[in-house]
Amino acid sequence: MDVLMLVISDVAHDARVLREAGCLAGIGHSVHVVGKDVPTDWTPPIGVTVQSVSGGSGLRPSGTVLGASAVSRGVVRRIARWALLPRHRQRVWRTWCDGARAGVSGRRFDVVHAHDFNVLRLAADLAESAKADLVYDAHEWWSGRERHGRPTPLERARERRVERRIVGRAAGVLTVSPGIADRLARWRGAPVVLVRNTFPVQDRPLSADLPERPRGAVYAGRIGPARDIETLLAAAADLRLDTVLLGKTDRAFLPRLRFSKGSVRIEPARPVDEVDEVLRRVGISVVTLTDTCENHRLALPNKVFHAVRAGVPVVAADLPELRRLVTDYGIGALYRPGDAASLRAALERVIWDYPGFCDRVAQARTELNWEQDAKALIGVYDALARDAVSAGVR
Repeated sequence: MDVLMLVISDVAHDARVLREAGCLAGIGHSVHVVGKDVPTDWTPPIGVTVQSVSGGSGLRPSGTVLGASAVSRGVVRRIARWALLPRHRQRVWRTWCDGARAGVSGRRFDVVHAHDFNVLRLAADLAESAKADLVYDAHEWWSGRERHGRPTPLERARERRVERRIVGRAAGVLTVSPGIADRLARWRGAPVVLVRNTFPVQDRPLSADLPERPRGAVYAGRIGPARDIETLLAAAADLRLDTVLLGKTDRAFLPRLRFSKGSVRIEPARPVDEVDEVLRRVGISVVTLTDTCENHRLALPNKVFHAVRAGVPVVAADLPELRRLVTDYGIGALYRPGDAASLRAALERVIWDYPGFCDRVAQARTELNWEQDAKALIGVYDALARDAVSAGVR
């Protein structure tokens, strides 16, 4: 089948999109991904073609305010950003969707695969006009996600209605955690397929190049608000642990971080294998999130599964889905979001029984891996192919 994937990300650093696209291409489907501002020097997986569409960039600092001090200019900028951010975000999404629609004009596809809600309406329109199947891949609980800028309750309610309507008629719906799957299934009146953000298993033994005692903690993900990074820095400083923040940085957020005692390094995003090396060298992966929205309570981030792939224990936020996974497999310790003392105690527990936690992570890899989750994705596409053949026979 010809599969059109839509995602407002640069694709190159979107592990879920790359895993799914590569998996489908590997079993014979033709996969074309349309992403946002894809790096020109990046090479996609074998069998996958990628098209880049621009939607504009983030908000730029406002111009100089005549007669205002530097402090007052900063206040004005923050207020302007708070007020304009929701409108700007919608404008970027609309611009990207318009460009993506034009970019795929004339292209043939059997399935339109929408990665998250911000491309779902476009995907539904394209699928309907081409008489193709629609697959919705919910990376998060959209209506319950953390939002920045001024409140937009009407926009949130409208998006929820649209998502519910389209979920009800999509040919297939996938998501990342059991909690989100349960909620989408109520809208759909049918099961939703769980495809977790796991990673392929590595061949090398996990005991190789792991430290006897962890040297510090690694946060590998977007460095921005609502990730509880402030709590991590406070806890790690008290223990004098090396702390590595690895990922794309929100420039407006960075000045809010306070670096005190201990060693803190901020490094750019890296390919998966290189992140593995950092995790194994430092020893502990932290999966921090604030308890400020329903989406965080339902989340199972890439970071926890990346730690399992690398063979290192986690210290994770005590939120329902993370709690269930971490305690069921015994792969780490939990902390109360926002509580530096709780996070410090969780780090100490992992340090105290580091060999035991590493052993349990190694055992968890037999189930928490992409080889298992890929079967669920392949099952969805096999069913679509069978239905297409059946319809053709009729």
